[in-house]
Amino acid sequence: MLSDISSHTLGSSVRYGAVRQLFRTQGGQVAKRSDRVDSAAGWVVVAATTITLFAVFGVVYSFGAMFTAIRDEFGVGKGQAALFFSITTFIYFILGVFTGRLADRYGPRPLLLVGAAAMGIGLFLTSLVNNIVVGYLTYGIGAGIGVGCAYVPMVAAVGGWFERDRTKAMGVAVAGIGVGTLVGAPLAKQLVISYGWRTTFVALGVGSAALLVVASLGAKRPPGAGTQEAPPPLRLLLHDRRFTWLYTSMTFLSAGLFVPMIYLDDYLEAQGKGGGALLIGIIGAASVVGRLALGAVGSKVDLMRLYQCCVGALSASYVIWIFAGANYAVLVIFALCMGTAYGGWIALSPAVTAHLFGPLGLGGVLGALYTSAGIGGLVGPPVIGVVIDATTYETAIALAIALSVLSLLLLRTATQAAVPTSVDTVQPTEEELTPASTASAWLIPSPEGGMRLIRR
Repeated sequence: MLSDISSHTLGSSVRYGAVRQLFRTQGGQVAKRSDRVDSAAGWVVVAATTITLFAVFGVVYSFGAMFTAIRDEFGVGKGQAALFFSITTFIYFILGVFTGRLADRYGPRPLLLVGAAAMGIGLFLTSLVNNIVVGYLTYGIGAGIGVGCAYVPMVAAVGGWFERDRTKAMGVAVAGIGVGTLVGAPLAKQLVISYGWRTTFVALGVGSAALLVVASLGAKRPPGAGTQEAPPPLRLLLHDRRFTWLYTSMTFLSAGLFVPMIYLDDYLEAQGKGGGALLIGIIGAASVVGRLALGAVGSKVDLMRLYQCCVGALSASYVIWIFAGANYAVLVIFALCMGTAYGGWIALSPAVTAHLFGPLGLGGVLGALYTSAGIGGLVGPPVIGVVIDATTYETAIALAIALSVLSLLLLRTATQAAVPTSVDTVQPTEEELTPASTASAWLIPSPEGGMRLIRR
């Protein structure tokens, strides 16, 4: 194996993910990608993923349209009402650790069907609750499992179906989140006004479950699935400083990222104005542009630099919001900027992950990374709600600005964290020199410097 390593000329510009992919083996031989990668079949999976994300995030991101009605129904503060959204966010991102790896092994279709059942049953039960704590459980678990079984498995499947057009394909796939927000938030608001929030939950549950069943028909396993090795264990990823810095950056960004989705409608209603749900929809529409445009651009420019620009633009959009007040025209500008930057960030995140850590076993790596968004989403919105109740909306928005700026600084650190990739620095261990008929191998940073080959 080590003799094979020395036969390759790998300069310092070679990325860790590419090196890891090179040395992942099947029975001592380098695994080859299927000829069907980048084929028309992959775009069927992209279409199924778009429908999937439209369904689940159309529900989750419409919560802001029901926020005020739920808060009034149960007589609670903004922070307590926000827990509906936060618990859901936490569950679906944490589940990604498991569903990503299950998708790597079994494919996304069975998981998608489980998600459809959870989404439909969970939202129906939420429509019946008379206790807010029970509502946390029914909505959080139902919608959380629904999104958790859909997002990471389907996005990872798209990543496995493409190499040359991966960034573009992921941009098209995750555009479903934006379209779902564009349609879901205004639709949910109108349903709440006409029929109440309980009936709205029933309608959203039935509709989303049906769409997930339809999407499952096109949820196919990537080429080579079942023969690919699992991703490296999390403990090995933690040896990579880029992973830990990227994880921390995503945690802080997510703490403030969902603030508009929850509070924008309530923000305007507090000033005696409407149109908040439409602004959430505009964020969704603009995010479609961001996902498609920046997803396509990401394959032609410096991917990491573009990713940083998206995070910086998110910070700038909050600045527009804090100065907008109740001026609806300026709030539209905020929504457009916020949506474009958010869409780009979402579209580029899986591509950045594949770029840094390789496309094989992407579901497991994404699942581990996205737990950071779960932690940020669990803590951030309730804290923001408490800050709003105790002070003003402007103070809370300023906090969101600070969180996004901190995230940008951490992201720059993640980008600059050096990982030696020269083959000359690979340090064999006794275990690595032991031949095996079937082995998995990863290159990880060594504490002594250079790279260390780990074989399981």
